[in-house]
This record gives sequence, structure tokens and C-alpha cells, in this order.
Amino acid sequence: MKRRLFVASTALIGLGARAQVSDLNDAINKAGRQRMLSQRASKAYLALVHKVEARNAQQVLDQSIALFERQLVELKSFAPSAAIRGTYDTLGAAWSDFKKELTSPTPSKADAAKVVKLDGAVLALAHQGTVQYEAASDKSAGKLVNIAGRQRMLSQRMAKFYLASALQIDPAGSAAELAKARSEFVAALEILRSAPGDTTQIKEELVLADAQWVFFSNGLQRLEGASASPKLMSDVFITSENLLGIMDRITTLYSNLKT
Repeated sequence: MKRRLFVASTALIGLGARAQVSDLNDAINKAGRQRMLSQRASKAYLALVHKVEARNAQQVLDQSIALFERQLVELKSFAPSAAIRGTYDTLGAAWSDFKKELTSPTPSKADAAKVVKLDGAVLALAHQGTVQYEAASDKSAGKLVNIAGRQRMLSQRMAKFYLASALQIDPAGSAAELAKARSEFVAALEILRSAPGDTTQIKEELVLADAQWVFFSNGLQRLEGASASPKLMSDVFITSENLLGIMDRITTLYSNLKT
């Protein structure tokens, strides 16, 4: 079941995005998705270094790179101000450096530390663009799109730091960042559950997110550093993808709200 859900979620992320930015809510959704893709690409790279879920990891990496580049063009073209366009110019340069490491012929532990470092710059700029787009919106749903969209990023960030810790990439720092992301994810789930504008469909999807979070969280709690087994790392990789698929659907539902 886990593996079948994983296949469905990757198809959703790759094919579910609209070809162009339709409005500001959609822009916030896509801008937020760029944050997630920075962490998802790193997660996939680290999985390749571990030789865990290798086929799926390569698919996720290739898909993440292609989607990031497509959305980068769309978000810059849609930008309603020079400030936002400037953010995406800078993001493009940071992405170029990051992509160079991601596409190295043979993923290695030595290069993995560089990947983890470079994704931080991409994440920060992608978040800056998301906040700018949210500020440009006059709809209350924009904030919920941002919060739900950030949950996608946190799902991938937690899995990334789990795999980084298993490679002994700054193990203390990785554990601290993982714990921080867990706390932020749980707090944001509570905000979304109590949002007054939640539709029945959003509430149903949030129930699914809660259930998948239990599986993912249990896997994360079995963090064993360098002794982490391929089975444990595979479980974390797959459940992070399953949770991502659910949170992506929830974010899109919020972006479709007209309030």
C-alpha cells in the first residue's frame, strides 16, 4: 500500500501543476511549491548516495528539477512588481549553482554536504518570493495557501535531514533541524484544522494528512544516525512522498477558494 500511494503522489506532483499561473492564489501555491522542491531534490540526491529507493529517487530528482525550472519561468513572468521579479532573478542564479551539484554524474557523500548547503539559499529565496506573492494578494485564503504549501516543504525537509544524519552530515545540526521542522509541521496542522473557511473536502484531506503523519512521524523517530538501515530510510522516503501528495492536494484546494 505504501508503495502504491507513493507512485500516485509523484504523478500528482508532476502532472497536477497548471501550465501557467492563473491568479495570485495560484502564484502563492507555485511559489510555495518551489520551497518544497528545493528540499525534495536534496532528499532524492541523498537517497541516491545511500542507494535507497534508487529508481524512485532518480525519478523524483529529475521530476523536481524539471518542475522547479518550469515554475521559475512562470512565476517570474507573472510577477506583478519589479521587487518580485528581482527575487526570481536572484533565485534563478542560486538555482543554477544548486542544479549543478544535483546533476553531478555520480552522487557522492563528499558532494552531498554541498547539496545540503546550497539548498538553503534556494529555499530562502523561494520563501521570500512566496511571502511577496502573499503580500500582493487581497484574499484571506492567501495566508492558508502559504501555510499549507509550507507543510509540503517541511515534509521533504524532515526526510532530507533524516537521510543527512544517516550520512553523518553535521549529525547534531541535522537532528536539531529535523526536530524544529517536526514542531513547525504539527503546529501548522493545528492552524489548518481550525481555519474557519475549511470546506468539507479540505477537512477530509486533513484527516488523511493526520493519518499519514502518524506513519511518517514514527519513521522519523527511529533516527539512528549512521546505523540507520536501508529499510528505515526507504520507509521515510516513501512516507514523506505520501504525505507530500496529500499536502499538495490540500494546498491546491485552498488556492481554489475565492475568499
